[in-house]
Amino acid sequence: MKAKAVRGLFCSMASPSSFASSIVSSVGSGACGRAAGALLLALVISGCASHAPRISVPEPKVPPAGQGLAQTRSPPARPALSLPPLPAYTEASPDEIRAAIAAMDPRSQGLASWNDLAPALAQSLSYMATRPAGGVALDRSGVRVTNADFMTALRQLSGLLPQLDANPGLLAQRFRWLRVDTAWTGYYEPVLRASRTPAPGYSHPIYRTPPDMHVTEVAASGSGKQRMTYRVVNGPKGRTLRPYYDRAEIDAGALRGKGLELARAADPVDVYILQVQGSGRVRFTDGSEARVLYAAQNGRPYVSIGRILKERGELPPDGVNMPAIRQWLESHPAQARELMNTNPSYVFFRMEEGSASGPLGCTGRPLTPWVSLATDRSVLPSGALVAFSTPVPQPAGGGAVTGLGLAQDTGGAIKGYRIDLFCGAGDRAAAVAGHLDAPGPAWLLLPRTP
Repeated sequence: MKAKAVRGLFCSMASPSSFASSIVSSVGSGACGRAAGALLLALVISGCASHAPRISVPEPKVPPAGQGLAQTRSPPARPALSLPPLPAYTEASPDEIRAAIAAMDPRSQGLASWNDLAPALAQSLSYMATRPAGGVALDRSGVRVTNADFMTALRQLSGLLPQLDANPGLLAQRFRWLRVDTAWTGYYEPVLRASRTPAPGYSHPIYRTPPDMHVTEVAASGSGKQRMTYRVVNGPKGRTLRPYYDRAEIDAGALRGKGLELARAADPVDVYILQVQGSGRVRFTDGSEARVLYAAQNGRPYVSIGRILKERGELPPDGVNMPAIRQWLESHPAQARELMNTNPSYVFFRMEEGSASGPLGCTGRPLTPWVSLATDRSVLPSGALVAFSTPVPQPAGGGAVTGLGLAQDTGGAIKGYRIDLFCGAGDRAAAVAGHLDAPGPAWLLLPRTP
C-alpha cells in the first residue's frame, strides 16, 4: 500500500488490555473495580484524566534559512494545490460527460482493450462481496451511497466491457457521473538491494510492526474519531501512555536489538523512498526476491522533505520531485539523515516471498498499474469506480492517462481531494510517480436509477 504513503492505512488495532488490567487491579476487584478501571482507562486514553499524560504531537514548523535541519520540522506539503476546503460532488453535464468519454483511451493505461480491465475489476468485485450490502459507503455533501450501489456499478461495468471499445457512450447511458476536482500524485513499486542477515554494506533495517505499538480510536470533535498510536511506559508513578517513537528515535536505535528486522538494505535513501511509496521489492544478495508490503505506521504526521528543501532554497518551486529529492540526499550525505528525520512518520512492513503477485492494496488484493487508485476513503471509498484524466509529466514523456480507475488503496498521506495513481514498477513508473503533482478531474460513477 502506499503508502505514500504511506499507502493502505491498515494499522493493527491492538487494545491496551494489559494496561486496563493494571488499572483495574489498582482500584479493586468486582463490578465496581471493573467499572472504575474502564473509566480510568478511557480518561487516560482521551487525555482527560487529571493525572494522565496527554498525548500530543507538536505542530511541525519550517526552519528559517539559517537553522540546522535536525532542530525543526516542516508542515505537510502535498497537495499544494488550490482546492475547495471540503469535498463536493458536482453532477456532470451531458457535454462534460461526452468530452470525458471522447478523451478516454485504454492504451494510456497499458490496456490493449477495455476488456483488459476485467482482472482489476474482478479484484474490486471480490472485495465488495465481503462488504454488507446495506452498509453506507459514502455519506457526505448530499451524496449517500451504499455498498450495494458500488457493487451494482462494478457489475454493470463488467457486463459492458466487451462492448465499450465499439460503443464507449454506454458509460454515459448507464452511469451517473459526479465530478470531484482532485490533486493527482503517483506512486510506484521501488526495488531495493538488501540482505536477509547482517552483512558488510547492508546496515539499514526494514522493520516489521513492533509488538509494543498500540493503536486505538477515541472520540474527536464533532462525530468523528481520532486514531491514536502509542506505547505504554513503566515509570515511578505507574504506567503512562506516550506517542510511539518518531523517525529520529527509531533511526537512533529505539528498535535495535528487538529482532524486528525483515531485511537490511544497502542504501538509507532507498529505505526512505520505500516508506514513502508504501511497498516495494527487495532483491537479496543470495539472488532471491521478495515483496515488502505496508503493515502499519507509527501515527506521526507525514512531513514532506521536498517542502523543506523548497522553503530553504535548495530546490526551485517547480523542481520539487522525487528524482530531485533523491539527488539532493545522495549529494549531501552529511545532511541527509537530519533532513529525513524531519519527517517523523515511519512505516513498518511485512514480507511476502517471491514476486508472482503484485503489491497489495488496502483491500488485501493485488494492485494494477495505471488503474488502481489510492484515495481518502471518506471521499472516494474503496470499491468506487472512477473515470479520470491526469497529465503525464514531461520528464516521463508527456501526454495523459485518461480512463477508468478503481479505488483499491489508501494511505496516511492521502487526504481529502488527493488521489494517488499506482504506476507499477520500472523506470517509466518511477518517472511518472516522481514528477506527477497536478490538478485533474475525476468522476465517481454510480448506477443510474430507472
